[in-house]
Amino acid sequence: MKVAVIGAGWAGLAAAVHARQAGHEVTVFEMAGQLGGRARTVHLPDGAHVDNGQHILIGAYTHTLSLMETLGVDLAASFDRRPLAMVNPQGQGLRLKQGHPVWSFLRAVWSNADWTVAERWALCAIAARWRLSGFRCAPQQTVEDLTRDLPATLREDFIDPLCVAALNTPAGEASGVVFLKVLQDALLSGPGASDLLLPRKGLGALLPEPAQRWLLANAAHVHTHQRVHRLRAVPTNEAATKWEVVVSNNADGAGIYDHVVLACTAPEASRLTSEINADWSACAAALRYEPIITVTLYCRGTRLPEPMLSLSSDATEQPAQFVFDLGQLGGTNGALSFVISGAAPWVERGMAATEAAVLHQAQSALKSFLAATPTLKHSLTEKRATFRCTPDLQRPRASIAQGLWAAADYVQGPYPATLEGAVRSALDVIRGLNSQ
Repeated sequence: MKVAVIGAGWAGLAAAVHARQAGHEVTVFEMAGQLGGRARTVHLPDGAHVDNGQHILIGAYTHTLSLMETLGVDLAASFDRRPLAMVNPQGQGLRLKQGHPVWSFLRAVWSNADWTVAERWALCAIAARWRLSGFRCAPQQTVEDLTRDLPATLREDFIDPLCVAALNTPAGEASGVVFLKVLQDALLSGPGASDLLLPRKGLGALLPEPAQRWLLANAAHVHTHQRVHRLRAVPTNEAATKWEVVVSNNADGAGIYDHVVLACTAPEASRLTSEINADWSACAAALRYEPIITVTLYCRGTRLPEPMLSLSSDATEQPAQFVFDLGQLGGTNGALSFVISGAAPWVERGMAATEAAVLHQAQSALKSFLAATPTLKHSLTEKRATFRCTPDLQRPRASIAQGLWAAADYVQGPYPATLEGAVRSALDVIRGLNSQ
């Protein structure tokens, strides 16, 4: 079959690769000049190449890692893989060890002398309660609701940063259902599921660039700088519907396809479907978003005790929840990347105020490790980094109309807006497409 994939982020590239593996003729349309969507390498005016955010993976991202291997990515060379550690600059926090995730979690909790015995009992008790419930809760519950009985120290030091890292939504507004699904997959998917995989290479080298090479080598067509203006249903004698893809000036790839996969942003997908399926279009248009800001500082001679540290954060003085030592991850020695998730309050305050706050936070939280006064290197804001993962959120379905599909991290599914959610959605769509 002829398959058009509109959008070349991670979902679109995964859909194109899986469709080509299934023997279909594949054409990819991307309106930007490069592939990767919201997880890509950005070329700055000064010639520097940086990621548009500090993405991490975990061991439970099995479909994403399998796709990378298909594309020839050397996982061992591309990632610093280590057991999950959420520790602050003083070394306090939760540090898992190799082994079955459940026992590793229990050992980590009980060996953490920074928490009182009562706090450790409380965390183990609530984890046991979640497991006995099958990691399920009422659809309306927030993460804050789920953890209300925990001591404040545990919520502030462990639950809140874990929630904002996984869902990019503050605990008071984040879906308890999705949070528990993330915990279930990390703790019960087998050994290594909770491992952190910190990229040693730019995001472009992890999937977008290998995918483009693989697709071109396997006779797929990839067109950049091409925005699809309209989709038009074309009835056939076989009672099936084909789709005409309309691009400007009849550019390369314009034509009729058996199936179209929308792997573009939700606003763009909503625009393209407004006259095809008004309900689907409205559902996609109703999604709301959380930004992520990444501020990178340079401090010559600085090396942190871990490649990733958690930080105390708030909405007024300390923006970042995590800092990454890029020098330990194949980047520039002395470059420190500060990540601000759920960054709407800081976007409102403006980049200058945010950068100043990060500089102050760095000098306060990392003062014992800084070898010099840090200076600003660059800042990036992804204003629509993820959808707001709120309780009982209505997300658009993967099936839009006969032969018209959606593959993206925002379609219906059990996961928040993650790379794994995007890749899995693409695989599900191609499976559905193959069955028709």
